[in-house]
Formats: sequence, C-alpha cells, structure tokens
Amino acid sequence: MPYRSILAALFVLLLSSYAVAADARSPNVVLIMVDDLGYNDLGCYGHPEIKTPVLDRLAEEGVRLTSFYCGATVCTPSRMALLTGAYPRRVGWTRGVVGYMMRPGEGLSPKALTVAEIFKSEGYATAISGKWHLGDQPQCLPQGQGFDSAYYVRKSNNQTKKLWRDGELIEDPFSNRLLSEQFTREAVRFIRQQKEKPFFLYIPYTAPHFPVQAHPDWKGKSSFGVYGDVVEELDARIGEVLETLKAEKIDEDTVVVFLSDNGPETGEAAGAAPFRGRKWSALEGANRVPCIVRWKGKLPAGRESDALIGAIDLLPTLCHACGIDWQAKTEGSPLIDGVDVWDTLLGKKVAHPRTDLLFWHGAGKFDAIRVGDWKLFLNRKAAASPHKQNSAETNKQLAVLGQGKGPVLFNLVEEPDEMTDLSAKYPEKVKEMQALAEKRLAEIESNMIPLVE
Repeated sequence: MPYRSILAALFVLLLSSYAVAADARSPNVVLIMVDDLGYNDLGCYGHPEIKTPVLDRLAEEGVRLTSFYCGATVCTPSRMALLTGAYPRRVGWTRGVVGYMMRPGEGLSPKALTVAEIFKSEGYATAISGKWHLGDQPQCLPQGQGFDSAYYVRKSNNQTKKLWRDGELIEDPFSNRLLSEQFTREAVRFIRQQKEKPFFLYIPYTAPHFPVQAHPDWKGKSSFGVYGDVVEELDARIGEVLETLKAEKIDEDTVVVFLSDNGPETGEAAGAAPFRGRKWSALEGANRVPCIVRWKGKLPAGRESDALIGAIDLLPTLCHACGIDWQAKTEGSPLIDGVDVWDTLLGKKVAHPRTDLLFWHGAGKFDAIRVGDWKLFLNRKAAASPHKQNSAETNKQLAVLGQGKGPVLFNLVEEPDEMTDLSAKYPEKVKEMQALAEKRLAEIESNMIPLVE
C-alpha cells in the first residue's frame, strides 16, 4: 500500500476512534432515598401485603443488598453520611436532627465535600427534589452544597409546611398528601431537561415519614392501611421516574440506587422483620434497610448480596462507576470513611473491602460496632432496651439481657433479632472488637470538622 494511503487510513481510524470517544457519555446517577421505610416493607424484602411491583422489578434487574446499613439511625446524620461518604461524627454531628436536639443554626459545613459537588466538578448537572434536612443557613442549603437546582422542603414533613425552589418560597403551606407526586414531577422535568448530558439526581422523598397521609388517588387502595397506601404510591412514583429514563432512551446509561434513610418510626405500621429495634436505636431494625442498585447491562440482574455495606460506601462506589477519581477529588477535605464496593456489586471473587461498621444512637452516644457476622454493644442498656411494640415475652427476655455489666455480643447470622448475649462465651472477641471500636473512634475524633453554627 502506498505511503500516503497508509497515512490516510490511519487518519480515518484516528478520526473514528475520536468520534467513538466523543460519543461515549458518562452514566447518569439517580439516587432515591425514602424516609423511615423499614427493612421488611417491600415485597422483594418479604412484606406479605404491601405491593411494590416497581421496586420488586428493580431488584430483579439489579442487585438487592441484604446487609446494607443506612448512614445513621435518624434523618439528619443519615443524610450527612450519604452525601459526604463519612460517618456523621466526622463532619461534626453530635446528636439529634435539625429542628430537634441540634442547636438552632447548626448544619452541614460547606467544608464537607458532598457527592453533588464531586459530580458537578466533573461537568454533571446536579439536582435535588425532596427533603433536605441538613441546615437552614444559606451556606448549608442545597445550592451551597453542590446542587445546581433544588426543589425541596428544609426539614421533615412534620417540622415544616414550606416548599422551596432554589431560594424562593413557592408553597406555604404545602399539602403533605401531595409531596411524593410533586417531587416526582420535578424529578421527571429535570431528567427531560438534562437528558443530553450526564446528570446526578437526588430524590429524597419525605414519605413514609409521619404524618402518614395517603394521596387521594391511593387512599384505601392497600390492604395494609394508610401506611400501605403511602408506600404503594411511592412505588408507583418511582415507576414514573424509571419510565421517564426508558422513554428518553437513557435507562441503560443510568445508575439507579434506592435506599431508606433509617428504620421504622415508633408507632407506625412499618416493620423491620426479622430484626429488632426502631428508629433512633443502634439495633439492626433501626439501621439495616433496603437497598437496590441497578445499572442495566453493567451490573448482574437478579443478584443478591449479603456483604456488609454502608450508605457511606455509595459516594466512592458511584464515583468508580462513573469513572471519577474520588480519592483525588477528596484530597485535603475531611476523610472519607466509605469504601468502593463496586467489585462486590459486580460479584467479583475478590476480598470485600468493608470489614467493620460503627453505630451511634440518634441522641449521639456511640453504642456498637459490627465486625463480620458479629455485633458488639458497648452499652448494655442500648442492646436490651424494651419497646412497646415488642411482645410482653420479648420485653421480659430483654429485661434479663439488660442485667449485669459490660458489653453485649451478638452473632447476627445465628440470631438476627439480637437476643442472646455471647460475651461470656467469647471474651477474646469482645476485647478485640472493643479495641477496634476505640481505635476507630479515636481516629475520627482526631480528624473531623465542626458543623456550621
């Protein structure tokens, strides 16, 4: 072949390679968080009555996690953990939620790097449609934390009646029954508007947080009462988001994550079977929540994983999925406690990077650590706290469990309801886990930032 012909062929090859690279797009991310949904509250997690066909199908198309833990046991610190990839204590949290127990004016510091800021720095359009609950001061609001557009309530739906778009108050009062519909409508609008470029969309629904009130179109539809009505509406609303991705032909270009912010609220019909404990506690029922991750064609469909994974792991994992060097992005900022679990989601035969996880009570006291299949409560009372929703027999057993002194050790595989103390049988394991917890806590206290006040 003549020299010029070879050069021409190479030039054409280079041009076509460039065109392919130019056409390739980074995947979108849709991060959906619901509020106070229990582990047992979806069909794919075992609920016998609540019908959730959309989320059941999402699980069939993606990876369903069965040892996934929210970022904290109550709303505000859970959101801090999800958005920063750090334990809430690392970013200054000490107790409670914005509007309750936290001091007036406290909120997530702008020094805390959020997942939205990371994606925005990579050219992604970013948006929130839902509940914020990370502070009311201007520097704490969504647009100061990496979101280009924000349609949101600032606190829980029992704490405020104001709905905001960016910096403008647009409804006062809002109708609690209509919020899931409104947040979905805004999310769909954003997807259609941004479909030509990569986007990061965060949809933190307020439902099914109390007051649990059904949308008029769903009232009385569920056989599980008003709580079932609200969860079944959520399922349908999430279906609208997923159908929009499909209609715009970007569902295969989008990573979808679904999770709950913490376990069920006391007094509501939500459930966490087979686990014990409600919101605020460090028990499994308050912290182990549903989580589903789907990326069509990339993650295996219908896979289930019992690997220990926390909400703090989503930031590095989503960055990996989208080709973002999260370690370079977070250099010099507060440390990230999350680890990249993408290979675990893929089902690769590699060592899972998370070996332990820490748990605080919602009032701020450190209570427990999980290592592998074992969970150690340093606070015996926290491990044995009775509850009005327990049976009389269970509360009697818990009264016995709470007697004495020292830590309480559970094997979560043998007894997921955390009822049998094995600390006397395995004293060396108790010492080992206690030492690890102390080491982890000391490191966090030496490398943290304060909240905005």
